[in-house]
Amino acid sequence: MSPEAVRAHAAGGLAALLVDAVDGGASVGFLAPLETAGAAAWWSDVAEEAAAGVRDVWASHAPDGSLTGVVTLVRTGTANGRHRGEIARLLVHSSARGRGLGRRLLDTAEAHAAATGLTLLVLDTQTESPAERLYRGAGWTAAGTIPDFAADPAGTLRPTTLYYKRLG
Repeated sequence: MSPEAVRAHAAGGLAALLVDAVDGGASVGFLAPLETAGAAAWWSDVAEEAAAGVRDVWASHAPDGSLTGVVTLVRTGTANGRHRGEIARLLVHSSARGRGLGRRLLDTAEAHAAATGLTLLVLDTQTESPAERLYRGAGWTAAGTIPDFAADPAGTLRPTTLYYKRLG
């Protein structure tokens, strides 16, 4: 998505995806209840990062045009880390799960990362979450688990597993 497209969808479909994820218990950096305005503001910040070339955004759409999923790739800005990026906020709407959409979004971000010279990707996810099955199935390697790393949407501290994947 272009920065303009992210801005255009921030208050609508993108905010709805983020709220749906948090409402569903996904530990994606927010506590429940997440208000639509807060989700929209976060996506507006993402649009600015996209405009600055720091974050890339891909989305999937249903036949009716509604957003069903999104993934972002954040580039590392340090001189010694320009070879790596982070997969962040892979979200699939609860109504669209179980059809391989998350895998297709992840594959798209990985292919773009490799095509633009990145050789290493990292991500983190709540330990024992459904997302772990996706990442392991896509060839990601668990690097370790940190206890009490982040609160889930209900505010309970949960462990987080760090993953990496070499590209190319």
